[in-house]
Formats: sequence, structure tokens, C-alpha cells
Amino acid sequence: MTDDVLFLSARQVARLLDPDTAIASQRAAFTALGTGGADLPGKIMHPSRFDDSVVFAYVSRLSADSGAVAKFGSVNPGNAAAGLPTVHAVVTVLDPVTGRLAAVLDGTTVTTLRTAAASAVAVDALAGPDAADLAVLGSGTQGLAHARAIARVRGLKSVRLWSPTPQHRIRAAESLTVELGLPVEPADSAEAAVRGASLVAACTLSAAPVVRGPWLEPGCTVVSVGSFEPTRREVDAEVVRRARDHGAVVVDDPQTAAGHAGPVVAALREGLLTPDDLVPLGAVLTGRRTARTGPEDVVYYNSVGLGIQDAAAAWAVVEAAKGERR
Repeated sequence: MTDDVLFLSARQVARLLDPDTAIASQRAAFTALGTGGADLPGKIMHPSRFDDSVVFAYVSRLSADSGAVAKFGSVNPGNAAAGLPTVHAVVTVLDPVTGRLAAVLDGTTVTTLRTAAASAVAVDALAGPDAADLAVLGSGTQGLAHARAIARVRGLKSVRLWSPTPQHRIRAAESLTVELGLPVEPADSAEAAVRGASLVAACTLSAAPVVRGPWLEPGCTVVSVGSFEPTRREVDAEVVRRARDHGAVVVDDPQTAAGHAGPVVAALREGLLTPDDLVPLGAVLTGRRTARTGPEDVVYYNSVGLGIQDAAAAWAVVEAAKGERR
């Protein structure tokens, strides 16, 4: 069975899923959602009873031409202290006609690249054309990946980066300064990073808000990827309220967000939001919904991660790998 199966390591996935290919794959994923052309069963996220890890399983299918894709893995917050990615996973790809195993991919790299690429798609769709001052909260794998990806869709003028450990944020800022070709400033506090920024990327695993509404400039776009379960809330209620009243609350998928996205779950429970307030990113990309209507709107995008993102990214990798074999 394995003679014709592709086995792709982290290094191979990173080479084949270059930044622009990753961004294109995520645009395709959310466009398919927006047109109703994708299969997206509910995902499983189960907090462990033994430690602070979370096990997850996603299954999805992008199109009739691409087979089903499944991702299985876990989130281990303690890895950050050891300098390891907090997400580890494996992705399996099935043939669209026969259902036979077609590929096995390193899911950690897929997750890192597709998550940041999807945020870049969101920034491109939701932020004002002149948004160029970025605040990044988090100095781990996703924080750095988000700075790189957002720089592909906006000509950044400044980047400020904060994380709780000074040496981590200093090291990350130095690395990004070299990669992005512009000074990246390590900020002493989350507030110092966010104030004055037109783009905010929250890439933490925090259960308490690291972004607060009063800090946001008019016109700011906030992207949050760490609030992927009900107990995690990277932004406070004032961020949600400002976006609801003067902008939009955008999510990767309303039904999934209503069950998993901490700030959204809380806002729905407390009556701050109704389900109709949740704008799907795919609907914005396909022109079915509008998010930003003016330059001073505050737009909040909460992503919990969807299997369709993995399906689109995995098939982009598989097609690229097949192309090299021809």
C-alpha cells in the first residue's frame, strides 16, 4: 500500500509550501467555504484530564478533485518554554477517487504555515490599504510566522513585538529584523506594542486578554489565532464591543467559532453578540458580506482553525511534490 504514498517531512513541506503558495491555498480554502463548495465536518478538540494539553482531530475535503484530508495532533503549551512548537500533528491525504492513502505530511509545519497564511488573507481582505504598523503578541512559532506572512500582503513600515519573557522577545525581534529588512522593536508591554498599531496579530495561548479595547486605534484590524477553545481569550470584551459597534466581528466559520472561540463564546453567552453578528471570512472574500465600511472601523478576526485550511494546504503540497516528480 505504501509503494506510491508520498511521505513528506517538515523540511519538504516548508520547501514546497512557500509563503505565496500557502497564502493562495488559504484564499482557495475560504473561497470554497464562502461559495458552499467544501466539506467541513465538525472538528474535535478535547482538553486532556492529565495535563494542559489539548488533542484535536480535523477532517475535511476542499473539492471533488481533491480527496479527504485528516489532521490529528495536540497542543502542548509547555513546549514554548523549551523552545519547541506548541502544536504537533500529522496530516493524511486520501485519493479523491479510490480513497486510498495518497500522502502523509508533517502536520506541525502545515499548521504553522497555513495558520499564518490564512491570517495574511484575512489582513488583505479586512485591513485598510494603508495599514502598515504591525503589533505582534507572542514570540513563538506563530508570532514569527505571522510577521512573515503579513509582510507578504502589506508593505510594513514598523513592527513591534511583545511576549512575556524579555529574552524571547528580544531574540525574536532580532531575527525578524534580519528577515523582514526593517527594524522590529521589542516592546516592554502588550499595551506598548498595540497602541498606535493599525494591525495587531495575537499569537499566544493566553487564557487572559492580552489585547484590550481601549488600546486600539480607530481603523485597527485585530487578528487572533490563540483563542481556539472556550477557555482562551486573547482579547477582552471591549475589543469585541468596538468591532460590533464600529466595524465587524469576523470569524473563520460562525458555527465553529460559536463553540470554540473563547471571546466569541463569552460574548454570545453574555448577549454582547448574536449569531448574526458573526461575519464569515469566506463571505467577505466572495462579496456576500461586508466587513470594513470606513477607514475608522475596528475589525476583529478570530480564527480557531479549520480542517479545510489543512486540506487546501496539504493538496498544494501534494501537487507541488507530484510536479517535481514529473
